[in-house]
Amino acid sequence: MKKSLPVFSICAVLFAFTLFMPFTPSISAQTSANTNFTVDALPWDIDFWSDYPSDILADTLVSRMEDSELLSQIFMFGWAGAEPSELLNQWVSDRGLGSVKVFGWNTDDIHLVAKSISALQKKSQNRPYKIPLFVATDQEGGWIRHVKGETLITPGNMAIGASGYPIDAWYSGYYINKEIHALGINMNFAPSVDLFTNQNSSIIGTRSFCDDADNAGVLGAAFSAGSIAAGVIPTAKHFPGHGATNEDSHIFLPTLDIDYETWEKRELVPFKYLITEKIPAIMSGHLSFPQITHNQEPASLSKTFLTEILRNQLGYEGLIITDDMMMNGDTLYAGSLSNAYKMAIEAGNDIIISSTTARLNEALWTTNLNKMKTDEEFKSIVKKAARRVIKCKLDYFKNPGAAPLYPNPQTLSQFIPDKDGQKFFLEQACRSISFQKRGELFPYKPDSSEKILICGPFTSLFNEGKKRYPSADTFYFSYKLRDDMENFGMWNADGLEWTARRYDTIIILVYDKHTANIARRLRNSGKHIIILSVLSPVFVLEDFDFADTILCGYSYSDYSFAALFGALHGEFSVRGTIPLLR
Repeated sequence: MKKSLPVFSICAVLFAFTLFMPFTPSISAQTSANTNFTVDALPWDIDFWSDYPSDILADTLVSRMEDSELLSQIFMFGWAGAEPSELLNQWVSDRGLGSVKVFGWNTDDIHLVAKSISALQKKSQNRPYKIPLFVATDQEGGWIRHVKGETLITPGNMAIGASGYPIDAWYSGYYINKEIHALGINMNFAPSVDLFTNQNSSIIGTRSFCDDADNAGVLGAAFSAGSIAAGVIPTAKHFPGHGATNEDSHIFLPTLDIDYETWEKRELVPFKYLITEKIPAIMSGHLSFPQITHNQEPASLSKTFLTEILRNQLGYEGLIITDDMMMNGDTLYAGSLSNAYKMAIEAGNDIIISSTTARLNEALWTTNLNKMKTDEEFKSIVKKAARRVIKCKLDYFKNPGAAPLYPNPQTLSQFIPDKDGQKFFLEQACRSISFQKRGELFPYKPDSSEKILICGPFTSLFNEGKKRYPSADTFYFSYKLRDDMENFGMWNADGLEWTARRYDTIIILVYDKHTANIARRLRNSGKHIIILSVLSPVFVLEDFDFADTILCGYSYSDYSFAALFGALHGEFSVRGTIPLLR
């Protein structure tokens, strides 16, 4: 049966939509818009910050930029070290790179992240036209959290889907993005509105709100509204929809063998909600839909999907941004990285992402720059993309709520972690807790003589458990534990079975198929079994008849552990619903 959003939720999301508006030009720019200007009439000393209407200023800047500047404006590079490399600095200083991305490899020191962003923006402002950088990251919530350090580990999208309240989605988007806003990050590759259609998928999993298309659309739109209220550009992903495959586009080109009608009624629905609400950016995925395109091309390189469908049929006017071009999902089809870049541009992407910084003479640069000089149609496509990027930047950066160009590392403790966000995410985690099975032990309030064992891989799990059950013992197993490992895995699982003999009640964490199999080894133990499920709930949906109670919490954040044990102890009513159609 389809789970409908609560009536209160619909009212709440209407409030959220009132804040979900495209970024608008500054007051001064709006005032000057009443004056008639043309591209030729503007003085030659203008730059990005000149006080003219954004349409005219974008047209003028693009008309005066060199081919290399136009091409640079539609590239986005990341860096692998703790600080931006000299090569990335050269791209910004010498070529006017348009955007950079903060990946999750070296972000434990948020003060260094802020310092690096500030330094790169200063270099952008030393360029002739002073066009600032888009600075992006993946801060979806849940287990996709590229900026680490003191930022909040939140319950994530599926926990939002379990509560069913769009206001939870709005505030999740708001608090997540409020933190990265303080770091000078102005674009977030979130929300993921991929449906959890293929429940064997470990790529999407709890990154999805649910498997219901309409609910995912409402929740995704609310999350995006909260992002904009926090001053960060949201990006819906992964168009045309990643949820119906368990293949990883980092390694393969996933093929989704569905027809247009199925796609339109399912994967497309959440994106339609977001397009209606004028989402500023959409990410194209490396995903093949052969029944729709009649070939094997990934959507990220597909003119059919990006220009004919997304732009022309659906009327989408915002930015289209590729997923990371260093993934095999696009290069295996294109044959080379430089050809993949060319195809991505021709398909209709406005920003092309690479997780690594290209060399200055790399083919993806030289080949496409030469093509601009010899192919007027290709050059026109690049100019339109650069113009769309610059226009979006003008509307964003001339808004008083924009992320700071030069974030102050000394003041970050005022914003990160967000104090109000900490309170909210605990409450939101409590609203998400769902029953898979409610047994006789719920709520669990044992007498003093009962022997309890709490099993899992997280210290915070044990801490939250012992707050309620202080006499409980703990059994640790590795987060990477696999039940089919020949040595440690089997030894550890055998050790759990042996240890369990001394206890009356076993509380065990399940988060993947391996830990589910280990929990099943307690089937004939004769003990009371309570299962706490985090991440995808699919691992506890079947074959756990021997367990007394099964609670689902959807993430390994401290908030979710606190909520799971709070629910088990009877501290609040369990009202979440597993957000999957069964």
